[in-house]
Amino acid sequence: MSSNPNTNFSSLQRGRPYPLGATPDQHGVNFAVFSANADRILLCLFDEGGTETARLPMPDCIDEVWCGYLPEAQPGLRYGYRAEGRYEPKAGHRFNVNKLLTDPYAKQLVGDVKHGPELYGYRLNAARADLSFNDADSAALMPKCLVTNDHYDWQGVKKPDVPWSETVIYEAHVRGISMRRDGIEDSKRGTFAALADPRFIDHLKQLGVTAVELLPIHAFLDEPFLEEKGLSNYWGYNTLGFFAPHPAYLSSGDPNEMRDAVKALHAAGLEVILDVVYNHSCEGNERGATMSFRGLDNSSYYRLIPGQERYYVSDSGCGNTMNLPHPRVLQMVMDSLRWWATAYQIDGFRFDLCSTLGREPTGFDPNGGFFDAIRQDPVLSEVKLIAEPWDIGPGGYQLGHHPPGFAEWNDKYRDSVRKYWRGDSHQRPELADRLLGSSATFNHRRRKPWASVNFISAHDGFTLHDVVTYNGKHNDANAENNRDGSDSNWSNNWGTEGPSDDEGINETRERVKRSQLTTLVFSQGTPMLLGGDEFGRTQDGNNNAFCQDNELSWLDWSLLDTPAGSSLYAFTSRLLELRKGMPILHSLDFPTGEEIPDAGVRDIEWFNTEGDPLMPDEWDDAEGRCLALRRAKVGPDNTMLVLLLCNSSNQDESFKLPPPALGWHLLIDSAEATTEVRPITEDALLVRAHSVSLLSAQTGGPAGEAPAEAEAA
Repeated sequence: MSSNPNTNFSSLQRGRPYPLGATPDQHGVNFAVFSANADRILLCLFDEGGTETARLPMPDCIDEVWCGYLPEAQPGLRYGYRAEGRYEPKAGHRFNVNKLLTDPYAKQLVGDVKHGPELYGYRLNAARADLSFNDADSAALMPKCLVTNDHYDWQGVKKPDVPWSETVIYEAHVRGISMRRDGIEDSKRGTFAALADPRFIDHLKQLGVTAVELLPIHAFLDEPFLEEKGLSNYWGYNTLGFFAPHPAYLSSGDPNEMRDAVKALHAAGLEVILDVVYNHSCEGNERGATMSFRGLDNSSYYRLIPGQERYYVSDSGCGNTMNLPHPRVLQMVMDSLRWWATAYQIDGFRFDLCSTLGREPTGFDPNGGFFDAIRQDPVLSEVKLIAEPWDIGPGGYQLGHHPPGFAEWNDKYRDSVRKYWRGDSHQRPELADRLLGSSATFNHRRRKPWASVNFISAHDGFTLHDVVTYNGKHNDANAENNRDGSDSNWSNNWGTEGPSDDEGINETRERVKRSQLTTLVFSQGTPMLLGGDEFGRTQDGNNNAFCQDNELSWLDWSLLDTPAGSSLYAFTSRLLELRKGMPILHSLDFPTGEEIPDAGVRDIEWFNTEGDPLMPDEWDDAEGRCLALRRAKVGPDNTMLVLLLCNSSNQDESFKLPPPALGWHLLIDSAEATTEVRPITEDALLVRAHSVSLLSAQTGGPAGEAPAEAEAA
């Protein structure tokens, strides 16, 4: 990146209102920033030591975009904005020229936010609270924006373009994956340089996932209340800038380090999905600091309570809500997404609290402005789009109601699978629907099974290991007296709370983990694994580790070298290998129950342990804990079949194999860490307690011929 030590500029020339942000050319830099209500915008320049060297009034405002051109400026120039205007909080305006503001379109930030009273537009201890005015200057506490030259040589490496139906997601944290990894330079731990480590990429490839979904990497900051407790915002859902990578994730300080990591993952055939937070910003409610959007145009960027514009709508639960119905705010979100998809070659986005983004004045609307804009965009309509389909606002739970083109995190899948495998009553109908991609929820508007992102655990909640180790949350480390985090974990410790030396308890825990993973991988939909679950990662029962930037949250790679960890990793890899080789398990369509000609079977059928079709009274049996699912799919030369036998009871059960008689092969028995693939010569199979067996067969070949996936095994 170019260096531009010269900051002795005296004035701006008239500039262009588009593109927004700081755009260099051969002769200088164009600056453009939106504010509908400011009286004047000042461009502030800084030297490398943080000293403000110039305040240059923007010479023009075109269509509410303030713009100016700085001749001879180059990439490397450090800058920020100040905005003059009314300080009338009751009317929704909070302009304060004493506050340095980051450019909403800044591509890189240098320096950290230093919390202090100067950051606030009002005096913290004043009797009138946020109605008071604070004339202290905040520039010394604020990071500076950097003009960037964004040329990058991708060396011919293209996006993998993995079809949705073949996608397997691995949710990870840039910092967490490498902080406890041996053999990584200290300066690179927790950064994108470590994300590109060949050992991590090899781990993902051997595991069998196809995409890495990264927790927020946009520039964010810690909340003051966490710093006061000696904690930090580890997850990163507290965005300061929607166009800049988080500075702490760049060991070199150069954004190209992130591009290097994306290129390395792409070269290995792995996609990169970003968890993005456009529903709120880090500025909080009316008592929050003034760092960017609030100071530039509070009433445009944020949704304010009608008639009480001093206060913010907080559908996010984080103090404020970005005003997506405003065309300029919507433009900023679309420009940000397009920036990451093009300049960083990102393959997809997971939208935090997506219900907030789709909420219009009349309520959540799957055909609202945000969804319309993204679905018609020639770039964004071609990437993977994943919604977190809830928030705390009115009508906030919208699972299954997002428009075509979006997949959705399916928390009902998580809850159903956990309940079934801990032995809850009346779970067969729920499990059946989840195995078929939650068709009751997603099979409409021509959506496909992949729309259901299935998971057992994610960053928010218990890890897979903790699901079978703790009955209750243990969040004392969060310094909230264990009040935070969900109480609905649907977990089972199988006899003792926390780690155990009892071999029987530990064997049951490992078996149930394998059963849950088998269910996940062989359900229709898009499977998602939480990073580290494949080798038994634990958070010691903490189900809300958002503030734990320490060994509690970081992946402990030494577990991979333990007998239990290496065994679980091998088992998970085997599951994903089978899934990849069996197209029937990632079908493009929901099954219909129709008969397959000349095969004597239907594409989907349910059976009891006697091999008979399940009757309505059996579906209604609250204590029924065994379920057999047979699926069939016509191939080029034959019909492929799989049979899933599930037993969540406390005792072994014998399953008669349903007619017609076929040459079944056992592929997976979750009661064992390893399964010897073998033909089933009997007419029944013993499925042990808390376990699931997977069999495959085919019609049209010689009797007893092994299916292709069995031969490959």
